[in-house]
Amino acid sequence: MQLIVRYSIQDYTGFRTAFDADTEDRGNAGLSLLQLWTEDAGHAWALFEVNDAKAARDWLSGAAAVFASQAGVTATDAHFLETA
Repeated sequence: MQLIVRYSIQDYTGFRTAFDADTEDRGNAGLSLLQLWTEDAGHAWALFEVNDAKAARDWLSGAAAVFASQAGVTATDAHFLETA
């Protein structure tokens, strides 16, 4: 299972600094980063491998909000995906 998240951000440099600092928390939530992209100055996409679906869902509904406030994230759109 994978998780793809689209972040609306205020500043990529601030976002990236906070994103990198959040690596351990995401790992504890069963998420491993596969790819990070920028769409434009105001958006970034992250693709994660999900090793623990429950922990990842718990992270999204809790700790991800702390990360978002530190990273200047104004909105997120997250989707769990499985290979068809």
